[in-house]
Amino acid sequence: MESEAFYKLIEEILRHFKTDKPESSDKWISGAEAMRMLRIKSKSTLQKMRDEGHIRYTQPEKKLILYDIESIKSYLEDFVYEPFK
Repeated sequence: MESEAFYKLIEEILRHFKTDKPESSDKWISGAEAMRMLRIKSKSTLQKMRDEGHIRYTQPEKKLILYDIESIKSYLEDFVYEPFK
């Protein structure tokens, strides 16, 4: 394979991976997305976390509750345990 063809192939592969990667720039996510991130299945567990102040949320409408993605990431980071060396 010629070097020019090789570099074109590499560029095409890199372009493919860059476009397939979804970039989530939303600060607020739905309850279903929050549950997926936290790997929980119960809406009542999510509500308990919200009520106890573990994760931040906003409620712009009566039936719409959105969760702060950074708050969820921070909550998960609080429970990281380092392995023994």
